Amino acid sequence: MHNNYLTALPVFNEVLSVDSVLNEVIRFSPNVLVVDDGSTDGTSEKLLARDDILIVSHVVNRGYGAALKTAFDYAIENNYEFLITIDCDGQHEPQRIQQFVTACQNTGADIVSGSRYLKSFECDTPPPQQRRRINHAITQTLNEKLGLGLTDAFCGFKAYRVEALRQLDLRESGYAMPLELWVQAACHNLAVVEVAVPLIYLDASRSFGNKLDDADIRIAYYNDVMNRSFAALPDDCPKMLGDRVG
Repeated sequence: MHNNYLTALPVFNEVLSVDSVLNEVIRFSPNVLVVDDGSTDGTSEKLLARDDILIVSHVVNRGYGAALKTAFDYAIENNYEFLITIDCDGQHEPQRIQQFVTACQNTGADIVSGSRYLKSFECDTPPPQQRRRINHAITQTLNEKLGLGLTDAFCGFKAYRVEALRQLDLRESGYAMPLELWVQAACHNLAVVEVAVPLIYLDASRSFGNKLDDADIRIAYYNDVMNRSFAALPDDCPKMLGDRVG
């Protein structure tokens, strides 16, 4: 396994989990970037005390999508071949990082996306029904409009071929940025493969922040981002991935 891959974690106010998660991530990735998205709870101080990670800090909280975009830009600017993204809340298993890199290498995929619904694991925990319902509805919409075959549109555990990221022009800064990414991935005919990961929810009450904790507001926001992303597609954009999705 070569070392030309970067694992990036978007972080906002994760003081209780950040050290334990990073201690595991560095075991499985030679290069680790944390994008500190304006944390105010002591997370920043914990990060600065470490000498085994790379850090890019946003002065203020800009949003989950903005933190991911910073990670994408860093991987592109520093000429990594692959970028893995993993959340810092303990719901992803770092020991699977190399599985994602290998999947990118062996399948030729541009995006390897974790799916919590591709198959069941003994350690699975039941998802909050509201979140499962919204995930299912949004995933179905993307599949119908773009010819995708996804089972989980929102899993943050992914691997990207960095060269493919250069083709994307992502503008959404919030939680719905992955939906804009899927639309643009279809436009550019990127090859997508899903990899099954366990369904782990450690905090069913975890907040999206502000009004997005209201399910109706959140799904309206997701639909708005998708509609704007569809509308922004150029006329000559191929909208079907077809058999490019595995």
